[in-house]
Amino acid sequence: MAKQPVRVLVTGAAGQIGYALVPMIARGVMLGADQPVILHMLDIPPAAEALNGVKMELVDAAFPLLKGVVATTDAVEACTGVNVAVMVGGFPRKEGMERKDVMSKNVSIYKSQASALELHAAPNCKVLVVANPANTNALILKEFAPSIPAKNITCLTRLDHNRALGQISEKLNVQVSDVKNVIIWGNHSSTQYPDVNHATVMTPSGEKPVRELVKDDAWLNGEFITTVQQRGAAIIKARKLSSALSAASAACDHIRDWVLGTPEGTWVSMGVYSDGSYNAPAGVIYSFPVTCKNGEWTIVQGLAIDEFSRKKLDLTGVELTEEKELAYSCLS
Repeated sequence: MAKQPVRVLVTGAAGQIGYALVPMIARGVMLGADQPVILHMLDIPPAAEALNGVKMELVDAAFPLLKGVVATTDAVEACTGVNVAVMVGGFPRKEGMERKDVMSKNVSIYKSQASALELHAAPNCKVLVVANPANTNALILKEFAPSIPAKNITCLTRLDHNRALGQISEKLNVQVSDVKNVIIWGNHSSTQYPDVNHATVMTPSGEKPVRELVKDDAWLNGEFITTVQQRGAAIIKARKLSSALSAASAACDHIRDWVLGTPEGTWVSMGVYSDGSYNAPAGVIYSFPVTCKNGEWTIVQGLAIDEFSRKKLDLTGVELTEEKELAYSCLS
């Protein structure tokens, strides 16, 4: 029997990431090759014409899985009945802007969109926040959409996770699909901690630890970390535009694994509501290693954290606590 269509919201849909993301969703990359979808696309009124152009292209592409398109500048219409919400829209930091100014703009955006999701989304809607500051935008959304379960509100650190996989793959000249179980801890910012202490590579003689194969702790504890942390800036420098296709692809990976499950023995990184695991601050959205099954994520427990890693986990936790305080100060 044919599956019922899933309604997927993409905010900021006329932007760069949105433009890369919507065809991936329509092609089945996010929810599977047998899952029909109805796309809900939201953007701000000045982008209405561009948004309509994206809708025209989706029609022109004749995607078999795409069963309908809603393109609107009205948040209520966009959020009505959605099962998955990918929040790409936000206010980007512009030259000369203070962090608090950017935070204030995003707090007001995420507060209003949270209210629309709270009132109009389908029960058990899964939410992924992509727009920066992603962790704190997700936290604000959680605060103002109390009927959406906290476990259903996440932020994207899968892009950083995939970047880490890519760097190890390039360093060792192995297929990226043979590398697994890197971890991104903490904030989707330059304080994030890409951790390879538990990562492995599938070799002809079985799985081997990344550290054992790389044989260069100075690189793994130095250049590797900064490359992943600053990859977004490096792409802006090269393209004169921010990462779009890699962010869109990572968003699909995040939702697909969350909905359809992670492979046995593999974990991924997701920004989720912290319960204080690994002595991370509770009550913030913090990136942890997770496994997913039956549409639910679970933090991987019991991983050894060495002294070097402990400092990195604490540092990014401090930044997230400061961001939370800054965001809350914008509400008063």
